[in-house]
Amino acid sequence: MSSFNWRRPFRSREADEGRDAAAGTGNINTSAYDAAELTDGSLVFVAEKGGNDSLPSYQEATGAPVETSSPLGYSVGAITIIFLNISKMIGTGVYSTPSGILSGTGSVGLSMIYWALGFLTSIASLSVYLEYAAYFPNRSGSEVVYLEQAYPRPRWLFPTSFAFLSVALSFSSGNAIVLAQYLFRTNGYTPTAWELKGVAVAGYTVAVLVVAFNTRVSYGISNAIGIVKVLTLVFIALTGLIVLGGNVSRVPDPHANFVNPFEGTATPYGATNALYKIVFSYAGFENAFNVVNEIKNPVKQLKRNGFVSLTVVAILYILANIAYFAAVPKADLKAAKQIAASLFFTNVFGPGNAVKGLNILIALSSFGNLVAVLLGSSRLIRECGRQGVLPFPRFWASTRPFGTPLGPYALKWALTIVMIIAPPAGDAFNFVTDLQVYPSAFFNVVMAVGIYLVRIRRRHLGLPRAEFRAWDPVIIFNILVNLYLLIMPWYPPAGGIYAGDVSFWYATYVVTGIAILIGCGVYYYLWISAIPRLRGYRIRQEVVVFDHGAQSHRLIKVPVDELAHFDATHDAVGRPLAESGSDAGAGDDLKKDGSAEATREGPAVPIVDAEKQ
Repeated sequence: MSSFNWRRPFRSREADEGRDAAAGTGNINTSAYDAAELTDGSLVFVAEKGGNDSLPSYQEATGAPVETSSPLGYSVGAITIIFLNISKMIGTGVYSTPSGILSGTGSVGLSMIYWALGFLTSIASLSVYLEYAAYFPNRSGSEVVYLEQAYPRPRWLFPTSFAFLSVALSFSSGNAIVLAQYLFRTNGYTPTAWELKGVAVAGYTVAVLVVAFNTRVSYGISNAIGIVKVLTLVFIALTGLIVLGGNVSRVPDPHANFVNPFEGTATPYGATNALYKIVFSYAGFENAFNVVNEIKNPVKQLKRNGFVSLTVVAILYILANIAYFAAVPKADLKAAKQIAASLFFTNVFGPGNAVKGLNILIALSSFGNLVAVLLGSSRLIRECGRQGVLPFPRFWASTRPFGTPLGPYALKWALTIVMIIAPPAGDAFNFVTDLQVYPSAFFNVVMAVGIYLVRIRRRHLGLPRAEFRAWDPVIIFNILVNLYLLIMPWYPPAGGIYAGDVSFWYATYVVTGIAILIGCGVYYYLWISAIPRLRGYRIRQEVVVFDHGAQSHRLIKVPVDELAHFDATHDAVGRPLAESGSDAGAGDDLKKDGSAEATREGPAVPIVDAEKQ
């Protein structure tokens, strides 16, 4: 059973309107919104409201403190939401993967069905993200927040594991190399390995500089490149329709691939691998969820514009593939060693400047993808730092001096440069790149399941339904898709266990990813439980406030004989309570860092030992 600990009057818009969507009666127990803190067993939930016009929300107290005034501003509107997602979704995949997907599915008809299926799987995932955002509308960082709140016990386990993997695997070396390759292709030049790496380093450095100095300007640049991406695909789609109309002499029979669309046979591995590629071609629909606290009225905006961006991309993907099939014979596409879009432009316009222009557009698309990923992932990494599980909280959370997350940008730049320069081309590079896949698939599965855990806790607390609630069949479908992505990497390639993209065992990266996850668990146990017991202290969290409204948790060591005093002088979140005498100074110290009044009235809620959970 849950209990309510009253601290201050607090009422949400839902309570004022008297809605109880879960019961459908229109009557609601508003006492749930009159409490600033609620408890459910060992869990303590605190009421928080951000400055982004979102509804008030309850989050478990171990979560990073809500920044009531976003230090990154509120520059994300409808257009930016759409193009943050589009710029991450449209990289080079739609230009290069159609050949591989056709080879895997065996037929034109099935490959087109796969592209439509990718839209459905992404809609399901988007619905899960949107429900999480409705529960926590004042926190940026998407998966960081959702895993933290879905699995608050053992205390700090998921934040620690996800933060380590997010930081250690946050490089974008693969995308930077692709950018360099297309820049060289525009001049028809074949670079040496070090020339390729040098241009990749320069390209990524430029991308970081674009986003480092001004948040609003970086969003504007991302939007502009996103518009170019959309116009490029629109041009390909319209050209394809003209080809289908029989108006291009270079393509004598544009309907040949559509006469028997399901002619051909798919192999089990080919069909599985094709679906895997499809799912990742749509990856990026969730990018705007990384900046939720920078969006005014976020749930409404994300619901409308998230679906718009995904729908636009799905339509363009399908039309682009129709264009490819209209202009390029099926056999040529299957055997293609160059990208499908190059074959399309060559067949329609002839070799020469047309293909060169395409390479320029694809290079620009790659650069836009780097910018969009930087904007989203920097907020995700910043949120990891704000949870307190990473050292040096100021480095992660502060937005000085330009109002941008320079710490996460610097980290991503350094790791990416190392991963561009250090691994030699071939096995090492492919292995390190693949290493990101399996841990991400694992966290996607547990996040999809976690939505039900959040629902159960809210029901125990007597809270009403959120602004958005995904249908159960959609959530189950999403869980199954993510389970598929978790299982698929174990499936051996058609040529045997040594026929992957590395010369050694194809699933080495899978086993390594699992080992990393286990290592995170061992590190967590030693850091939070075993070593503190041996040395006579316990881990507690406290709130640190920086300039411009930035806040973070910091995990500290509290000797066992001082635990009672610490728990009596701090609330569940880690903010000092205002008391008489010497204890009052704790709140004053916090405010000296630039915070607003951080104290609350009422009795302290003791923080539960992590080792007992």
